[in-house]
Amino acid sequence: MYRFINFNDEIIDSMLLMELSDLSKTLARNPEYEADFRVHSYLSKSEKKIYVSHFWNHRSDQVMEFGMKSDVFLRALGNHSFTDYQAVSRYIKWCESTKIPRFAIQLFTLAEDLRIEERCKKIRPGMGKEFRIRRETYLNYFDSQMKVNLEKSLFIDALFNLVYKIMNTQMPFFHLPRFNEDIDRILPLFRSKVENFFEAATTNEITTNCRAIILLIENYMKRDMLNEYFHLPTSEIGMEEGLDYNDLLRKDPLNNADVADENSDGDETVFDEEMKTWHRETSSPGNTFLQFDLDQGTQTDILADEAREGEPGDQALAIVQGSARKSTKKDFSELDVIEQKENDSGEGIAPYGKENKNAEAIFLTNNEPNAEQRNQYSHYKNSILLYQKKLKKTIDLTLEHKKIRPRSGLHFGILDKKLVKFFTDEQPRLFYKKNEESKEIDAAFSLLVDCSASMQDKMEETKRGIVLFHEALKSVGVPHEVTGFWEDANEANTDYQPNYFKRVIGFPASLTSKAGPEIMQLEPEEDNRDGFAIRIISQRLLERYEKQKFLLVFSDGEPAAYGYSQNGIVDTHEAVLDARKRGIEVFNIFLSTNGVEEGQRKVFENIYGPFSIIVPSVDLLPDILFPLLKRLLSKSI
Repeated sequence: MYRFINFNDEIIDSMLLMELSDLSKTLARNPEYEADFRVHSYLSKSEKKIYVSHFWNHRSDQVMEFGMKSDVFLRALGNHSFTDYQAVSRYIKWCESTKIPRFAIQLFTLAEDLRIEERCKKIRPGMGKEFRIRRETYLNYFDSQMKVNLEKSLFIDALFNLVYKIMNTQMPFFHLPRFNEDIDRILPLFRSKVENFFEAATTNEITTNCRAIILLIENYMKRDMLNEYFHLPTSEIGMEEGLDYNDLLRKDPLNNADVADENSDGDETVFDEEMKTWHRETSSPGNTFLQFDLDQGTQTDILADEAREGEPGDQALAIVQGSARKSTKKDFSELDVIEQKENDSGEGIAPYGKENKNAEAIFLTNNEPNAEQRNQYSHYKNSILLYQKKLKKTIDLTLEHKKIRPRSGLHFGILDKKLVKFFTDEQPRLFYKKNEESKEIDAAFSLLVDCSASMQDKMEETKRGIVLFHEALKSVGVPHEVTGFWEDANEANTDYQPNYFKRVIGFPASLTSKAGPEIMQLEPEEDNRDGFAIRIISQRLLERYEKQKFLLVFSDGEPAAYGYSQNGIVDTHEAVLDARKRGIEVFNIFLSTNGVEEGQRKVFENIYGPFSIIVPSVDLLPDILFPLLKRLLSKSI
């Protein structure tokens, strides 16, 4: 028996993550922004992501939801709209010269968060409840952290905890804790400087107050902060859009600092060289066609942005090339073709989800079942015969039958409401008769089977369930298909992830008497990319003409493939939602004699919502399926 071990067994609530992503898009006013999880919360403009902190995990549902939403509020609205990144960049450079840079950066992050929180609540008062829960949770957390840090003599960490308590305590009289003799002496002044944060209206004022606090305490601290409570992405601050053009100019001095004569017309110096250009080592300017980048040379007021693209007939280009012809060093024809192809194909669009942009669907040819597989199928078929009749009755009672148009234009029967023919025809036929309902069910089923390694201990019972569905659907004349899927873990890499689909029973052959033993060819293989497989099969199912379309996913609910990890749960959930929006009813069936863990149950709920069946054996499947089908089809029956 094989089973994967998760060392970071965090189950993502896909509905909550999608809600956080929608909030990020709305507040940042940019549809490209998304939410994701990290140890600490921060805004990444380069990645266009709002990172939500793991700090909120393993708390009550309300605290977790409100805390994560408050992270999104602060980053997507607060940092994105109200933080001055020029001031942040200057402050980060200043921090490098201090003795306690970690404390300095975290102090700024804390103070800036509290400042922009007030801005957010002023603009959107509805955020008040989330921020109140946030402050209460952090206040209790930092209170306990300060006690621990004081016991460990981590005074600078305890001092940081004290900053949060000073700025958020609701007590009219707040008593300062005792640190050591030196720190206790400056605590009253430290507190007054911290309270200056309440009056700061801009990022620049926050940095000014931070500098004053750092200068006050740095000589009393023997070490920098050990813990990291908040994160500031210093690596990408310099790339923020707030930088102006002057920040990008070269600042290192020239080796030759001579200054050109202001009255010079550029023709005073005669060169011995035949190519009269301003060479990188020359000391005087001249009339030139070409402009070169200088590492050494003369300071001059000649503008550096007057260059133009050379033509084949230009004198300088002719000298360099030897003759006037098209340059072979600037052949972008292939790149133009590639760019055109990317534009034509819709660059950046992933038809099967962004997590599956490098996944490729490979359909395998079907093999004829051997004698052993036929015998095994016959055994399964006999063992589910009783349950097949139950399932047949369930399907017949719940699914919609095809409608036959009534016979009209008769001399007797039921009087038609349209009586125009009475006035227009000499011998009007004004009656019609209803026809009996068709026995054919207007539906199509696709059974998608997870053939990953994690299905090793569940595959035999899953096959019995598929045989049950196949025989029941065949008995009521409902077309269906059975497809197994898996991803080849050995061949998968960053640019290519092969996903194999083995269609053991197709729609054309599903109602034939010989169809069935091919199901025995399904075996556990390797990885599973559920979201990709659901999109591929949904696309095929949408081509059917039946009114009702069903996709049954036989899976253990653990999507795992190359680069899929936790994003697989969200991607699969999005694939299910997309299929349902397009009229396909999707539900999951989990068959296992070993029961189900609570973590797996949570995964089923995250991906499929309430439309998931967890059955220990095939015997119970018809009875559990009946109420689910009724609830699923209540909107259309």
